Amino acid sequence: MKIKTFEKPKNGHHLNGFSATEIGDDHLYTGMETPMKKDAFKLTDEEKKKRIAFLFEEIMDVMGLDLTDDSLKGTPDRVAKMYIDEIFSGLNPKNKPKVALFDNKYQYNQMLVEKNITFYSNCEHHFVPIIGKAHLAYISSGKVIGLSKLNRIVQYYAKRPQVQERLTNQIANELKNVLGTEDIAVIIDAKHLCVSSRGIKDDTSATVTTYYGGAFNDPQKIIELHNYINH
Repeated sequence: MKIKTFEKPKNGHHLNGFSATEIGDDHLYTGMETPMKKDAFKLTDEEKKKRIAFLFEEIMDVMGLDLTDDSLKGTPDRVAKMYIDEIFSGLNPKNKPKVALFDNKYQYNQMLVEKNITFYSNCEHHFVPIIGKAHLAYISSGKVIGLSKLNRIVQYYAKRPQVQERLTNQIANELKNVLGTEDIAVIIDAKHLCVSSRGIKDDTSATVTTYYGGAFNDPQKIIELHNYINH
């Protein structure tokens, strides 16, 4: 049995003998950062929308759709706007949420848990939805963050082509950097439509990924956290 690793493929087509299709179906990824070109922001958002609309119109035409139909003729523009302004807006750093910290004047030194944060992302291998919930926890090192900002951080990293393991770690790293503490936990429970609507077509399975940092590496803290989440 071959063991698949996470080394970045040098030729862009194979990873240790596995094809790009096999890599995609197995949801492998090659690094912590979302893969981006160096000139990813050379075009303005409006220029990107025009180019995407043109290219998506070509895709629809190749599939044989009648682009003169009233229901379809606006679709390329709608898709372009959706990609740039909505479901992939997390690719652009200008959309990163501004986070303000506040002194922990209440002297609350136990874990704070924000659970059941609903998010919608897209699998980077097939560009179909990932739908799930994120649970975040941290122990203050002297500063606290507005609760809505926890949700916004999740949404920012979810709104890009993703792999769930990377999404989990990106959220955790952002929380560590913002809050200045290692005492961070992130749990993501999600369904992948690339598994349920195509490929193996398993509609009952879900994927859970976790990050436990600092104090959350204590088994008792993990049990406490899960008790809060499942309560």
